[in-house]
Amino acid sequence: MDQISEPTKERLLYLMRVLDHAGTKLITSGEIEQKTGWSSHTIRKDISFLGGDVGSSMGYNAEILKKAIRSALGLNRKRTFCIVGLGRLGSAYLNFDGYTEEGFELAAGFDSNVNRVEILKSPVPLFPVYKMAEVISRFGIEMALLCVPGNAAQQSAEKLAAAGIKGIVNFAPVVLDLGPDIFVRNAYVVSELRALTVKLPGLL
Repeated sequence: MDQISEPTKERLLYLMRVLDHAGTKLITSGEIEQKTGWSSHTIRKDISFLGGDVGSSMGYNAEILKKAIRSALGLNRKRTFCIVGLGRLGSAYLNFDGYTEEGFELAAGFDSNVNRVEILKSPVPLFPVYKMAEVISRFGIEMALLCVPGNAAQQSAEKLAAAGIKGIVNFAPVVLDLGPDIFVRNAYVVSELRALTVKLPGLL
């Protein structure tokens, strides 16, 4: 996987989303090009990193191609994660039912409000944040969804890093300042709206 560039990894991850809706049928480079906007050359080059027999002159078997991407990107083993911040956003993700089929296990939720932890209905155990280090170690949790307000995000992220978390999906509207060993994905909706806006016509 280290031989695959970051842009290629991003495209392969996006390609998995395309393949999710392709069923078991064959999908051609032309169809992928139409759905993604990538050139056929880029598509074939990215897929060449997967090795093995994932296609033919007729096209790619969507299911086989998806399995090859999962294997190449290390997505074929279970990863355990937690949610920090159980307000409206965090509690909504508590009840999302699409984790297991993708190989992810939601192991715990944390919140600074003890009353919320006690009252909230959840399919997983909930804990106050002062138990974070103990629970993360006990459950072998590797990743976290950070759903706290912006003014609490940096401190919460530092606690997660100290507890052994290696990856964070950050929903807070701030840039986290963490060491190079912690991987962060920012999912701030306003940033996505900005990115979409600059692509819209009629701006200049």
